Amino acid sequence: PTDFTVLSDGEKPKEERRSRSGVGAASSPATASDNESGIFSGECELCVDHEAELDWFCGTDQKLICSHCAIVGPCRDHTLTPLATRVTAIRNQLVDVCEKIQLHTLRIERFIDHTLADKEQKLQVTASRAREQVLAKVSAAREALEEEEQRLLEEVHREEERVEQCLLTQQAHWKQALASLSQTRSHLVHALTHTPDAQLVTSTQEIADRVEKAEGVGEPCDTEQLNLNPSCSDSKLLRGLWATAVLLGRNAQRSSNLKFDERTVSPLLTLSQDSYTLTFTNKRSRQPCPYDPARFDSWPNALGSQALSSGTHCWVVDVGQSAAFKVGVCYSSLERKGSGNEARLGYNSESWVLSNYDGEYSFCHAGKKVPLQVVRKPQKIGVLLDWTSQTLLFYEPDSNSTLHSVSQTFTAPLLAACAVTDRSITLLH
Repeated sequence: PTDFTVLSDGEKPKEERRSRSGVGAASSPATASDNESGIFSGECELCVDHEAELDWFCGTDQKLICSHCAIVGPCRDHTLTPLATRVTAIRNQLVDVCEKIQLHTLRIERFIDHTLADKEQKLQVTASRAREQVLAKVSAAREALEEEEQRLLEEVHREEERVEQCLLTQQAHWKQALASLSQTRSHLVHALTHTPDAQLVTSTQEIADRVEKAEGVGEPCDTEQLNLNPSCSDSKLLRGLWATAVLLGRNAQRSSNLKFDERTVSPLLTLSQDSYTLTFTNKRSRQPCPYDPARFDSWPNALGSQALSSGTHCWVVDVGQSAAFKVGVCYSSLERKGSGNEARLGYNSESWVLSNYDGEYSFCHAGKKVPLQVVRKPQKIGVLLDWTSQTLLFYEPDSNSTLHSVSQTFTAPLLAACAVTDRSITLLH
């Protein structure tokens, strides 16, 4: 690096001028030492007013003046410094600045030559290791997914064979029953139309046996054994990967326009002006609400403004302030009036909700509760509805972890549904 200290190698200005007794002392032309110090170059400049040497510096006006200007001139009350002293101070400052620049330069050069060079060498190693980690993780995930795919496909195939065997058994049984009933009916019809009265009277026991046999066939009944078990195609691993892909993928559909429908809001709640926040109110602050057939009149419920019947939708509810709430979906046909279970979220066949009451989390549907193991209190709860796969999933957005999921055959459009009995909850956008 450039050595700036050379600027301070020159001989510093010597104060060998003719001694002055105060500012008013007469001044003489610059001495040789002044020239050697570099104060003047060529001939000395003179004061225009007094034709005297400019050997003082006025700090107030930032200009050179002569001693006469300092005594009787306009600068007599200003801050004055001998020119040589001023020049020395400036030179010393320049030396300090140059030394600082030199040190700064050395630090930059050291950073380039050592730190950046080392970083460049390490970059190749760390980048290579990062690529290996990505490939290893993707390979492990791919291998696990392929194994899970094979296992689930085999499970579906076994379930398909089981149902097919059940169907074949049922078909054979009921075909045999049909043949038996047909034969019995034909015999009874023949007895009814062709048997003489005397013989008919003596054949009652035989006829009763045939009737009893016909009545023993029983009624055909459709059972779940004749249906494919939907759980055969589901697994925790596949569900988690699918949910992550849907939530983080490009095609994830956020229900950004979702709001609470003011018509449905219970009088136990107040709805914010933007229709995003529900707040539980005490009895004193409750305001009478106009009658509306869509409004819940007994339970602290409110429904979303959009009906969902296709595609994939997800929304997030801020529940951090509340210790008692429900978040989920329901059919629009859910009962709105009365205090019975028909209008209570999670206690009928028309609503599916994740519930929290004082730290106890559960999934509720048709009056049945499934306890949920929640490691930490979620500040937000997300709801994912995939209509194509008929899947409803509750998740924690901050960690993207699944809280609960359910596969259900939804037979009508769904609405977002919420309830709160402690403080407030908010739809986030």
